[in-house]
Amino acid sequence: MPAGAGRRGLPHGRHLCWLLCAFTLKLCQAEAPVQEEKLSVSTSNLPCWMVEEFVVAEECTPCSNFKTKTTPECSSTGYVEKIICSSSKKNEFKSCRSALMEQHLFWKFEGAVVGVALIFACLVIIRQRQLDRKALEKVRKQIESI
Repeated sequence: MPAGAGRRGLPHGRHLCWLLCAFTLKLCQAEAPVQEEKLSVSTSNLPCWMVEEFVVAEECTPCSNFKTKTTPECSSTGYVEKIICSSSKKNEFKSCRSALMEQHLFWKFEGAVVGVALIFACLVIIRQRQLDRKALEKVRKQIESI
């Protein structure tokens, strides 16, 4: 009898996969009402730019030391833009990400990737040399034993 011929249904690994999928689905359904409750919070304490349309009055600029300490929007990215909400005509500040900051982060990431690649390339070269030495030693011992 071939292996698994007497078994019915899915193989054991697939049962586990379906069990994990069902558990994940139940977990997502359990979290959905919580997310709806968060959305139903009153909009009075939200900044106007989250609720209504706005126009950017001043483009994204770096925060000064004083602004960083006094304006909470500056603390997350260090850059802020001034906006005017259309309906309420409020002037507010909104945290933003500048192109210069993104460029610096990109090059830091690229540098880190190149650094890690160089480290692992060196490790591969060192390991290859060790293996080559072991192979040569093995061949030398075989030749000496003849």
